[in-house]
Amino acid sequence: MATIRRTQQERRDQAEAALLAAAAELVVEQGVRSLTLARVGERAGYSRGIVTHHFGAKQALIERLARTTQAGFVPGLDELPPGLDRLLRLIDGYLGELGRLGVFNQAFLLLWAEAATQPDLAPIFRERDAAFRADLRADVEAGIAAGVIDPGLEPDDVAIAVVGQLRGIALQRLLDPRGVDVEQVRRSVTGYWRRTLGPAQAPTS
Repeated sequence: MATIRRTQQERRDQAEAALLAAAAELVVEQGVRSLTLARVGERAGYSRGIVTHHFGAKQALIERLARTTQAGFVPGLDELPPGLDRLLRLIDGYLGELGRLGVFNQAFLLLWAEAATQPDLAPIFRERDAAFRADLRADVEAGIAAGVIDPGLEPDDVAIAVVGQLRGIALQRLLDPRGVDVEQVRRSVTGYWRRTLGPAQAPTS
């Protein structure tokens, strides 16, 4: 049988994926403070030199890990136009994913929590949160323009509240999996935002 030779880019991509997976595992098992390039290489079966070649330094590795773990948490959103339906799909999908948190998602939440007290992490996660809020703000603005979201709501305030609630629930789930009924919370929270965001009803006489 002919041997299929991988291209240099394919080998590079495979090595990078293995290194990021190893870094996520170490963060979940031992925390970000224990993360070193040497330990990541050892866990992934590569030398420290390979890790340095791919990422240069620990800060760049963590930044890439943050971007990788955040991307695509709720699948299918890119297919929807901005607006109320997309916003509710994001909330519902985010909470649904908490029932099957993989190592990358766990690593992201732990890194996000650490960013509050770690100056090296803070800029990375401020950027990620700002992008998340901007995405939500665009949904609220589009919903207001379409007449399906209460125009009296402030899009920035809604975005901050949604991010805070979703991340807070996720951290509770990570800390106490048995104490958070994901499906029950999912129904309650999604329903809450559907009612809260809807157009204000005129008072009856």
